[in-house]
Amino acid sequence: MKTMVKILVVEDDTTLFAEIESRFAQWSYEVYGINDFNKVMEEFTVLKPELVIIDIQLPKFDGFHWCRMIRTHSNVPIIFLSSRDHPTDMVMSMQLGADDYIQKPFHFEVLIAKVQAVLRRVYHYNTDQPVLKKWCGATVDMEKNLVSTDEGSVELTKNEIFILKVLLDRKNSIVGREEIIQKLWDDEKFVSDNTLTVNINRLRKKLNTLQLGDFIETKVGQGYIAKEKEDLSC
Repeated sequence: MKTMVKILVVEDDTTLFAEIESRFAQWSYEVYGINDFNKVMEEFTVLKPELVIIDIQLPKFDGFHWCRMIRTHSNVPIIFLSSRDHPTDMVMSMQLGADDYIQKPFHFEVLIAKVQAVLRRVYHYNTDQPVLKKWCGATVDMEKNLVSTDEGSVELTKNEIFILKVLLDRKNSIVGREEIIQKLWDDEKFVSDNTLTVNINRLRKKLNTLQLGDFIETKVGQGYIAKEKEDLSC
């Protein structure tokens, strides 16, 4: 991790932005705001931040729009902020590829903890770990976030590749939901159970393009298991 981490905060509440900037400076994070909410992508491209925090309700276009736009170009981690109390907002955020979701009002200690957890997961999780894993005839590239077979390849988000890694580390064994949540978000009390479900479903959908989705099996009331094909040494 670089000494100074650049964080882009797409937030039109100037008071909240100033507070985030002040609090994050104590952790050696460089916080940047948006000058023109019509040009979020232009400013994102120039800055190249390590993490993006996006409010849902914004001038011109909402946060969902900008998340879609960023995801067409980058897998940079994204955390959503929202003052709206709608479960569908969280589901939508995860489906668009967000890494976490925080509802306003929030404690800054929680925001900082979530940011630190995401940064550790995205930029440190594969330290001293094999970059490539073999699974059911597929090659899982932990560095490039790619799963490849003879039929093609699919790119995963940081969350998805990490979940797959956790399951592959214990192939043919059940990994509990709580264990995955703890590994993924460091502290399960900061994350809803539904968030994990959304990420697992999205992972399966992508793996289905390679006929691998069925090999991630749900064990009701227990967790998930990455199975092996019987006729392959996975």
